[in-house]
Amino acid sequence: MRESTIQWTDATVNFWIACQKVSVECLHCYMMRQEARYGRDGTKVRKTGKVTFNAALKWKEPKRIFTCSMSDFFIQDADEWRIEAWDIIRKTPHHTWLILTKRPERIKQCLPDDWGDGYPNVWLGVTAGVQSSFKRAEDLAKIPAAVRFISAEPLLEEMDFLVKNAEGERIIDAFQWVILGGESGNDTGKFRYRPSQIEWYEKAIKDLKTQTDAAVFMKQLGTHLSKELQFKKDRHGGEIENWPEHLQIREFPD
Repeated sequence: MRESTIQWTDATVNFWIACQKVSVECLHCYMMRQEARYGRDGTKVRKTGKVTFNAALKWKEPKRIFTCSMSDFFIQDADEWRIEAWDIIRKTPHHTWLILTKRPERIKQCLPDDWGDGYPNVWLGVTAGVQSSFKRAEDLAKIPAAVRFISAEPLLEEMDFLVKNAEGERIIDAFQWVILGGESGNDTGKFRYRPSQIEWYEKAIKDLKTQTDAAVFMKQLGTHLSKELQFKKDRHGGEIENWPEHLQIREFPD
């Protein structure tokens, strides 16, 4: 476990590292970028060492923990280790574990036997930064959880968060939290960031705040807008004090 600079979490815990890309949001994956920097294959999933794997057991103060920030908690390659991870989560009810996945279709088969209506200290989320990925939210809506959330990061196009399923029900009504953010990356080379537009965030925030009960967390504007708006401190556009006032919103679910 380590302290995190990610604005919506206190710390990260990686039970395993590495992943495989499954959608357009993965194209410039920060994990792949970091693994490449150290000459490692970011697709070969490996379990972390005992100290890292068990670190959360030693944290006495409650933490909001981004779980498997360098992988996917529900990736098939980690099936043999997941029961150990669930055991640590079960033993640390004072922590809140934020599990974000791009593989919601695997959640049901990967839950522990005592999951019931969901562990009170586990929030389940899906990544959906383009409209076609919103199907993940529909999948997650069927899974019992204390809190469900959507991470629209990187937000790569204008999205409609108010879409309905085949039964005519709004999918967003099963969620308590939405994270918005632009893509970070390099100016050149393999991991170049993709652009975003202020209007995409404005529409998302307006729709969510006026037509839903979901909390909204605006994480960052991304590298493209950071350069365009000439932000100085954070090249990822996370300087909330420099944003237009109507975008300065960082809420957590109750």
